[in-house]
Amino acid sequence: MHLLGGFGVAGGLAVVPGLISLVLCLAAVAMQLFALIDAVRHRPDAYVAAGKRTKTFWVAIVAVCFAVGLLILLSGSGPLNLFEIAAVVGAAVYLADVRPALQRVGGRGGSSTHYGPYGPW
Repeated sequence: MHLLGGFGVAGGLAVVPGLISLVLCLAAVAMQLFALIDAVRHRPDAYVAAGKRTKTFWVAIVAVCFAVGLLILLSGSGPLNLFEIAAVVGAAVYLADVRPALQRVGGRGGSSTHYGPYGPW
């Protein structure tokens, strides 16, 4: 009872949704930061060679997603905010569609594609 600050079990459990919300927001911002760093690291011509929009377009999209995610995290409004969901979707589209295409093209120089029995891995 002392560890829960004298509020009993119900008072201690009231903290759990806030912690879950914080963890989800931190995970979203980490994903957005990873996407931003990855988007900046690729060469501009790799985006065109992969058949995607320009580097400037994708870096701007992911940078806005990261900025929105960071503002939501700092404001404490939670991960189920409409803007946070849009920011997560923007970064997820980059990570799920654009990043694999850039890796196939070898957009960071020095292709290190490994081949297994069923193709590259």
